[in-house]
Amino acid sequence: MTKAAELAKMGEVLTNSQIGGRRNIVINGAMEVAQRGTSVSSIDSSGYKTVDRWYTNASGATYSQSQESVTVGGETGLPVQFTNFLKHSTTGNDNTAIYQYVEDVDSIPSGDVTISFYAKGTTPNGGLKTRFFQNFGSGGSTEIELTSETQSNTLTSTWQRFTATITIPSISGKTVGTSSYLIIAFGQGSSTSTDAWVLDITGVQLEVGSQATPFEHASSFEEQLNLCQRYYFVHNPDGLQTYLYAGAYTAHTTTALHGVNFPTTMRSAPTVGSFTTSQLSGMTTNTEVGFCRFVCSATSNGSVAKITSAVSFDSEL
Repeated sequence: MTKAAELAKMGEVLTNSQIGGRRNIVINGAMEVAQRGTSVSSIDSSGYKTVDRWYTNASGATYSQSQESVTVGGETGLPVQFTNFLKHSTTGNDNTAIYQYVEDVDSIPSGDVTISFYAKGTTPNGGLKTRFFQNFGSGGSTEIELTSETQSNTLTSTWQRFTATITIPSISGKTVGTSSYLIIAFGQGSSTSTDAWVLDITGVQLEVGSQATPFEHASSFEEQLNLCQRYYFVHNPDGLQTYLYAGAYTAHTTTALHGVNFPTTMRSAPTVGSFTTSQLSGMTTNTEVGFCRFVCSATSNGSVAKITSAVSFDSEL
């Protein structure tokens, strides 16, 4: 039996053993984890900005985005189990959208899968489009938009659950390269209207089969955080009440070392974000999928060599 057939039979999708046994292929669909921060304003660049695993394609638009808390008892149409949602407020432009990149295009079996999500807000010109793309990675076949599977929905001021069953085509005959993925996109679609719109969204679920089942909540916040940290991780010991020491009091100017063990194996050797230091010079980093080593020199005898800010590690698709 092929891998895809096995997955379809079990009704689950495996992504490098990170989400085995889960019905929901989407990570952080309840918008609970926001390691980068909870809000940005007047942004016109694409990228990961707030809630983990959700990428924004600006496509020429200007937007603000925030992780919002659910008002208990005050969110008509939204089950009480939800605690957060993502608010995306944007000017209009074609293909402005939020994406989730689902790792490994060949981990999604061909056949029926069902997308579901809760949303409210103001509808983009032409409807809120839910679109799907197969990207075959570096060295792989050309990306395919599953245009026949584009869904359009109308938002209101009250939460609704939207569902649709789509057909994932076989990748037989395709070349799968490195870092392949399936894109799930929610946004304006191809309309060039500049009308502003707002999307409040949570409870995003993609599952094998033709029926939308109740949203699968993680057993704990820590479980969802661990899944997100495969792609992005911030090392911030004690909220910087303590520091990352790259060396103790040095007896003389010499090489100082510090290592960070990641909480989970990352998708690939990550890029290290910018950070600040004290009494260090010539800092270099060596990263692997589970570890980062900082190599540097203390600037003077007896100095306390330390990193004085949080350090991020990024291996997003």
